[in-house]
Amino acid sequence: MIPDIYNPSNIPSIPMVEIPQGKIELRDDRTKQKWTVEIAPFLLAQFPVTQQQYFEVNDSSPGTFKGDRLPVETVSWKDAVTFCNLLSAKAGLNPCYSVGQAEDIIFDSKANGFRLPTEAEWEYACKAGTAGIRYGELDLIAWYKANSEKTSHEVGLKEPNAWGLYDMLGNVWEWCSDIYDETVYGSYRIIRGGGWSDEERGCMATNRRRSHPTSFKIDDLGFRVARNM
Repeated sequence: MIPDIYNPSNIPSIPMVEIPQGKIELRDDRTKQKWTVEIAPFLLAQFPVTQQQYFEVNDSSPGTFKGDRLPVETVSWKDAVTFCNLLSAKAGLNPCYSVGQAEDIIFDSKANGFRLPTEAEWEYACKAGTAGIRYGELDLIAWYKANSEKTSHEVGLKEPNAWGLYDMLGNVWEWCSDIYDETVYGSYRIIRGGGWSDEERGCMATNRRRSHPTSFKIDDLGFRVARNM
């Protein structure tokens, strides 16, 4: 069953999909650990944030590749959460993040504004009820090294998953809210999904990577927004 698209008038050009409650088992290939997470219902953007959406909210145009419908990229994790706060303000919602200096950012999990998805929410939504490493044939659902021609592509051109979410794999990696492993990597945040420059093995629903939240910006890393229900 595909959830209804959620797009109230006070949210500018960010169509959201209702993701039902459930649970997901995550694993870390580095540590060989597995754990299960209960997922409450939430809202997730149907597409990665585009360059046009980013400009409308933030009045800036980062990105190596240019085009209104291209996913925004070359943005840090801090850039992404700052966008979430600005979008929340435009929509009259309570911001989820208190942004201080450098990496001093406090997250309010109860706020009704826009935020990044947790990695558990991201993987759960990506799989959309499927059990494999992908929700479809890779060439039909994702832009990756073999078919991207060394560039990102407009969002929504490939087939969606069963819940109506596009570009969950390939095109650009997506920042998630979580810290990866604070004892080993400090404040490094998680990225998911694979990008246009990745080999086939990089575009799997189960892949977990990480990077620095304020200094890391590359041309195949963007984000999509989520909200509590």
